[in-house]
Amino acid sequence: MSTAEHKHGAVRETPDRYGAFPRLTPEQLQDLTAHGERRRTAEGEVLYREGRPFREFLAILSGTVEILHDHGGPDERTVAVQGPGGFLGELGLLEGQAAFDTAVVRQAGEILAVPVEQQRALVDGDPVLGDLILRAYLSRRYLLIGLGAGFRILGSCYSPDTLRLREFAARNRLPHRWVDLEKDKETDALLRRFSIRPEETPVVLWQGERVLRNPSNAELARLIGLPAPVPSSDTGRCDVMVVGAGPAGLAASVYGASDGLTTVTVDAVATGGQAATSSRIENYLGFPSGISGGELIERAVLQAHKFGARLMVPAQVTGLSPQDDEYVVTFTDGSRVRAGAVVLASGVWYRRLEVPGLDRLEGISVYYAATVHEASLCRADPVAVVGGGNSAGQAALFLANHASQVYLLVRGGDLNADMSRYLVDQVEQHPRIEVLLHTEVRGIGGAEKLESLTVEDNASRERHTLRAAALFVFIGARPRTEWLRGVLALDEKGFVLTGADAQAVADAHQWASLGRDPMLLESTLPGVFAAGDVRSGSVKRVASATGEGAMVIRLVHEHREQAGNLVRSAGPEGPRPVAGQSVPWR
Repeated sequence: MSTAEHKHGAVRETPDRYGAFPRLTPEQLQDLTAHGERRRTAEGEVLYREGRPFREFLAILSGTVEILHDHGGPDERTVAVQGPGGFLGELGLLEGQAAFDTAVVRQAGEILAVPVEQQRALVDGDPVLGDLILRAYLSRRYLLIGLGAGFRILGSCYSPDTLRLREFAARNRLPHRWVDLEKDKETDALLRRFSIRPEETPVVLWQGERVLRNPSNAELARLIGLPAPVPSSDTGRCDVMVVGAGPAGLAASVYGASDGLTTVTVDAVATGGQAATSSRIENYLGFPSGISGGELIERAVLQAHKFGARLMVPAQVTGLSPQDDEYVVTFTDGSRVRAGAVVLASGVWYRRLEVPGLDRLEGISVYYAATVHEASLCRADPVAVVGGGNSAGQAALFLANHASQVYLLVRGGDLNADMSRYLVDQVEQHPRIEVLLHTEVRGIGGAEKLESLTVEDNASRERHTLRAAALFVFIGARPRTEWLRGVLALDEKGFVLTGADAQAVADAHQWASLGRDPMLLESTLPGVFAAGDVRSGSVKRVASATGEGAMVIRLVHEHREQAGNLVRSAGPEGPRPVAGQSVPWR
């Protein structure tokens, strides 16, 4: 609906499509009333404003409320209209982020205001209410992303910093819109309006008035309200430091925090890892109709918050050093955290395709993920996907809903070799996917963006050209362990050795003094564990990574108990802290 509709009569409420705008039952409203405050509202009253943090969960008892993007600005438009029984807010309310839209009362009435912390506790204690609100908030977040609400990134498609900001926003599932300095018609007006010189781009435009000139990822994170790292002047302490916030790291966060361990989880880019970029995971236990990677990760993040885990993004680890039977973890900004145990769950980096000139098109028309963000740039053009595993198959199926044609380029001669059978069947039956076996990319065409690919049949050595406006690469990955070389043992590919493999190369004297060998997921350093894709020999599946993340906390407990026994047997120094006795996180 248009924003002008309310000027000429009563506004129409937005129907509850996809569970985004459900109504609370009278019984649910009654339960909430005991924990909140009833307030009268006046026409035109602003209940919360874009760019400012949420303070309260608001349920509508009577009257109507209009949700607006860019309220009062040139791009103002209606996101939704809600009436009695509806509730306001979206995912940012639960995650402590700033609001990405504005709520304005259109018909006076009454609302129920519940403090956010109180509402979180109520949601945790009522599974039915909690699931209703969470599903609505997730749907609303993706609605905002689809509308291009939130902040704007103004920059050239050829700028590495523009690519960096866009990737950070997309990976963290933040509502935003990219304005291409090279192509979008509104660019000149925006440059004049905010007095921005082209050479000052990329910039982030926030709340229609604030300009951040080429901000770092950390500066953008603070603007949105993502949790900040510990100040460099402080050295906090936690029971468990989890490095990496993919499925393994988030599982460790949930189980660590729920077991009473002070748990801090950090990630250099975003929560979710590779799993968050998957358009649909269909073989994850408990979701027979499948679930998007983004939704699975958002649920895990909220669950970790529920139990008290602290998640910090972006926060990149650069060092790990033993100190007094514990470990000091160092970050790029110089800050340090002391941890009783460390869980390495940093996942892997995507492998780059070695084709001359391809690097200059990365982020422009060559991608290593296939999300809504990348798919929206295809615009019904043919695209190519390189890879023969599950990630490539999932990407091809997702992109086939946006592109006119998808070429799946597989180096081997059998799609069944590395791809699950259910995916093979869907890929082979899809009318817009063409599978090319024994095929490798040898060259690219296009000056400013990808226009074509030169591919070679590695059996016959014949070459031909494919028209393609984008290339998606899924050819495996390498571990994120450069910072661990020389600190603990890695295999020949850089994955962390654990268990029996770690024991074979570990310092025998060090472990003999402990009276034990490395446990199943433990590295060559006592109390340093690895879980998920970063671990040597791991199964590269979301479910197995989640299982290892849960299992590793049991091993952390065993390590702590054994360390405590050793200290107590040492005599006068007394016992070390146990779970729940660590120095409070600041």
